Amino acid sequence: MNTKHPSDSKTTVTDLVLPSETNAIHTLFGGELLARMDRAASITAQRHSERIVVTASVNHVAFNHAIPLGSIVTIEAKVSRAFKSSMEVYLDVWYTDNNFNTPIKANEAIFTFVAVDENGKPVQIPELIPESEQEKKRFDGALRRRQLSLVLAGKMDAEDASELKALFKKK
Repeated sequence: MNTKHPSDSKTTVTDLVLPSETNAIHTLFGGELLARMDRAASITAQRHSERIVVTASVNHVAFNHAIPLGSIVTIEAKVSRAFKSSMEVYLDVWYTDNNFNTPIKANEAIFTFVAVDENGKPVQIPELIPESEQEKKRFDGALRRRQLSLVLAGKMDAEDASELKALFKKK
């Protein structure tokens, strides 16, 4: 199976915040943003795996800044790590307000997708090779996040979570 880089599957989605997508204080509904992020992440995961993908989990979402009505929202999604059939997709969300100021980082999220065949069975995906320093940092962090998820789900013994244990060992 071939290897890929995060840039091979990078997806950028840009859209406006319309009145029907806002709450009573005229900022983008969180659920609307989650749907947009899920679509961008799904495209990224499909590009990486070249297969049908399904959302397995939303591992992390940080709503750091409300996004006002009329803003231009840009979502950038990249695969941060590929495992056997699953992949972690890291998303960064930026917006530019109606005054066209410098883009503001509003949110970030981490989704996990699984590549499947036509019958919904998991299939093997290409390995990911990070290039930039940020990609390498996110790649390393993905293994810790995966181990934590597996331990919390009871699918991995905490003693076997070597990457997590390394965080707590004195050097």
